Amino acid sequence: MQIDSSTPGVHPARLPRAHYEQNFCDSHAALNLAQARIEADRCYYCFEAPCQTACPTGIDIPGFIRRIADDNIRGSAHAILSANPLGGMCARVCPTEVLCEQACVRNAGEDKPVEIGLLQRYATDRFFETPGAPLFTRAAPTGRKVAVVGAGPAGLACAHGLARLGHAVVLLDANPKPGGLNEYGLATYKATNGFAQKEVDWLLSIGGIEVRNNTRLGVDVQLDALTRDYDAVFLGLGLAGVNAIGIAEPQAAGLRNAVEFIAELRQARTYSEVPVGRHVVVVGGGMTAVDAAVQSKKLGAQTVTMVYRRGAAEMPASGYEQDWAQKNGVHVRHWATPKALLAESGRITGIEFGYTRVDGGRLVETGERFALEADVVLKAIGQTFVAQPLGSALELRQGRIVTDDEGRTSSAKVWAGGDCRLGGRDLTVEAVEHGKVAARSIHQALGA
Repeated sequence: MQIDSSTPGVHPARLPRAHYEQNFCDSHAALNLAQARIEADRCYYCFEAPCQTACPTGIDIPGFIRRIADDNIRGSAHAILSANPLGGMCARVCPTEVLCEQACVRNAGEDKPVEIGLLQRYATDRFFETPGAPLFTRAAPTGRKVAVVGAGPAGLACAHGLARLGHAVVLLDANPKPGGLNEYGLATYKATNGFAQKEVDWLLSIGGIEVRNNTRLGVDVQLDALTRDYDAVFLGLGLAGVNAIGIAEPQAAGLRNAVEFIAELRQARTYSEVPVGRHVVVVGGGMTAVDAAVQSKKLGAQTVTMVYRRGAAEMPASGYEQDWAQKNGVHVRHWATPKALLAESGRITGIEFGYTRVDGGRLVETGERFALEADVVLKAIGQTFVAQPLGSALELRQGRIVTDDEGRTSSAKVWAGGDCRLGGRDLTVEAVEHGKVAARSIHQALGA
């Protein structure tokens, strides 16, 4: 199938410089003082509040909102960060529409829940502006040392919890900066002005946490050495692998993993230096696909199309995120699966798809095909856990690490949490809870 590719090309600086700042500003305006007080007054401060039950980290939501109403910002931040030490970022990226806000009792009598996420952001942002005296201090040193591998949400939460309990922590991460997906994997408009590192800096300020960047498990350090040299090990490894799209992938410029594209944009000195195609196709229907698609449009792509093999109701991205993509000019096509990547002279020129449908509960192809012009194709159909650095040390199932509810693995000295753990939901807030619970379990196991 031939496609007209008379205007190929992937280039930076497609837009006037001023447009980038506008396009990549904070996607959701923060509440001001008056708005926060009005929104806080809408809360019923429920006893046994369903919103708190719906929060994976169990934040006392009525409690922190009441403190906002009383203008007790430090108290509000304490209520949030004692349950979720990454509460500032979670306020920005949590799918509150399907967690705490969906559970809000105001949904029963009104069409609008309390804006819990924005109130949480208001309290944490105000606190981080002028934190004052430390909210938390370290317990007396226990003399125990714990290695935490992976400085993403799970690892950071575990490290902070262990440090609060008096343990010495060495935090190892493969990247040049700590933060994991919060630093490298989020759309830039979700966490502006270096917020991810500001939150990490606050979290590390408790002391007792040594950070070693550019340290890869299985290359720079081995698991057996960690279990020998430390009293306990926590693995917050995340998902480092990227699923293939299931068709032949030619060695052609313009074919990229969406996660790498997002990381490049997150670490760019200026947005204008990041190249983007004129016609971009994103294969996938999850949050990464939405982030990659919307940012391609904001970089100046003429057309951006997301293609997903099933319908809108089955897309991993929330309805809110799907709507966000379309509001930002992304065209979303359903019921299509990739069949062939098209290339000429070493460059991607398009991608061919086959239409799909459900027949007897199974996804099948109809036999009809179509093609989209593209000079960039971004693969965003999920990530996988890379288990090779573990060898045969831990029990795995379905490609993830098997743990109990407290994160204990099949090895007596090793705990795990976050996306690498079997049964995870790919939520930042759940990863934080895994790390928090594991820290308590490690503390009890060490008998400190």
